[in-house]
Amino acid sequence: RHRGLTLVLAFLCHTSYPLPRKPISIVKSQLHPNCSALGPNPHNDSNSSNWCSWAPFDGDNYKELFGALDNAFLVAYAIGMFISGIFGERLPLRYYLSGGMVLSGLFTALFGLGYFWDVHVLWYFIIVQVCNGLVQTTGWPSVVACVGNWFGKGKRGLIMGIWNSHTSVGNILGSLIAGAWVSSAWGLSFVVPGIIIAAVGIICFFFLVEYPEDVGCSPPLHHDAGGVTSNEKDPEGVTSNEGPLSISGQSSVDRSASPKEPAEEPEAISFLGALRIPGVVEFSLCLLFAKLVSYTFLYWLPLYIVNVGEFFSGRARRQRARRRERLLTPLLSLAAHFSAKEAGDLSTLFDVGGILGGIFAGLISDYTGGRATTCCVMLVVAAPMLFLYNHVGQNGIGTSIAMLIVCGALVNGPYALITTAVSADLGTHESLKGNAKALSTVTAIIDGTGSIGAALGPLLAGLISPTGWNNVFYMLIAADVLACLLLARVVVKEVRGWCGCIARKRGYVRT
Repeated sequence: RHRGLTLVLAFLCHTSYPLPRKPISIVKSQLHPNCSALGPNPHNDSNSSNWCSWAPFDGDNYKELFGALDNAFLVAYAIGMFISGIFGERLPLRYYLSGGMVLSGLFTALFGLGYFWDVHVLWYFIIVQVCNGLVQTTGWPSVVACVGNWFGKGKRGLIMGIWNSHTSVGNILGSLIAGAWVSSAWGLSFVVPGIIIAAVGIICFFFLVEYPEDVGCSPPLHHDAGGVTSNEKDPEGVTSNEGPLSISGQSSVDRSASPKEPAEEPEAISFLGALRIPGVVEFSLCLLFAKLVSYTFLYWLPLYIVNVGEFFSGRARRQRARRRERLLTPLLSLAAHFSAKEAGDLSTLFDVGGILGGIFAGLISDYTGGRATTCCVMLVVAAPMLFLYNHVGQNGIGTSIAMLIVCGALVNGPYALITTAVSADLGTHESLKGNAKALSTVTAIIDGTGSIGAALGPLLAGLISPTGWNNVFYMLIAADVLACLLLARVVVKEVRGWCGCIARKRGYVRT
């Protein structure tokens, strides 16, 4: 019962973390809308074509300013993530997690209050974004560590893939909540998510249980239900899953097989020690480029849908004017001119695909035993699908829906697998000899490196998009290819392992 409550509460906690990140992508198209669609300028003292935009985003450099705004959050997030895991191993998780959620709600609300306070200073929004990025780093390492205290390292890829859907669920809810007020009072698109995450943080403070021992439960025995593993692996499993104390349930066999096991709480692993774990560097660099692609979609997809929809619908109107006598128009006429709310709602399909992709990646990696190979194959297929989405994704609403789901699955599948099952595997690697005080640090290193890519992606999109959206997609395709190449060594190792198993089964290996 306590394990189930912890899992549900951890799911709710991290579902609320994406809520403050999503509104900015929805509100962008409202901060700099197409004023000509609203009719003549009601302000007689200005002839500006951007009279309805929100200063300071009313200039021609608005895309660069949006990129700087995204980058302020993401750079602070990336820097904070590297040290957040260290704090997460050494501070009470309940205080650390709930405090971060309340502060994140505060800074998110402050961004939205800029609408009601009539703030038009760029530095106000940047400072708020930096502060929010720092406190947002309290989430993922703390949640993973808390779940690890209760469930150990025996999580399968499928289960972790299903549980990791909280990120996509949070993105979807964030888009829908922000879209509800984006056209009327965009400040509420930030204030409401801020209130929600702060409220969940308070619930976390009162109900989250960090360790099984805190409620009189014994630490979970590792791989008891795993079935095929022999008793030699039990000591490692037990020591990696126990809480701060080594208590009951361990036999003398455990102690003899694990002579290093201390009676007191083991020391947390150092930063350099975590980097020495085989595979941490490769998967961290792969996540850098995979997260670059994912977060570029997160922050720019609604604006892309609005801008490209306007382009295609304008072209369709011109073609219809030339073919008024015809009943049928080219496929381009199917492209819709989406409002800010409609674009935000449509962008949630990318996250729907992310949920499916995370589950699919976990299932396949469980079946094959190849985490890196699964990521590599999905990244290879994602590259041409991104190219197709840019060229045919706006040809009709049905095509847009299908392409968004497929691209979301292929882009977010490797991202979800690396941040969950792969991080859990590496955080409880056999080289750690059962030390459970590495999971949060390893998770923070992997996700922190990925967050560097998350900061670079929206920034590059803001700089490149004035030259055309085609160039943005070429950048995303190149990032997918690089992410795949960085896993080449691990993929080769997995393939050799498969070949060795096949050879042994067929009796080709000499004794």
